[in-house]
Amino acid sequence: MNGYVKKTILICDDESNIRESICYMVEKAGFESVIAVDGVEAYKKACYLSPDLVLLDVGMPGMTGFDVCEKLRSDARFNDMKIVILTAYGQVSDQEKAVEVGADQFMVKPFSPRNLMRLLCDMLRQ
Repeated sequence: MNGYVKKTILICDDESNIRESICYMVEKAGFESVIAVDGVEAYKKACYLSPDLVLLDVGMPGMTGFDVCEKLRSDARFNDMKIVILTAYGQVSDQEKAVEVGADQFMVKPFSPRNLMRLLCDMLRQ
């Protein structure tokens, strides 16, 4: 073991096909992935695991991705956590809401897998 610790990405989406495809890409790129199927689970896992990056869908049951992001940003323990909103809601008002709740980035579905991985890699190398 060379002391290298894999960066962890929490993938939060209520659609299994999206979760699975992102999880595959993330692991292929050398990151560790953890999944959550709804907003409540996403918040609990983010608090417990403190991943390096959280990828949040907006339209999840329990708590929206916006709600999860806002709660995480209200806790100083997670100031360094990167948060990306990934959503089918692509209106300007949705992008403004993402900024308002503290997201670092915003990407609209459908997304380019290559562009998503480029974004995640760039964010985790900062």
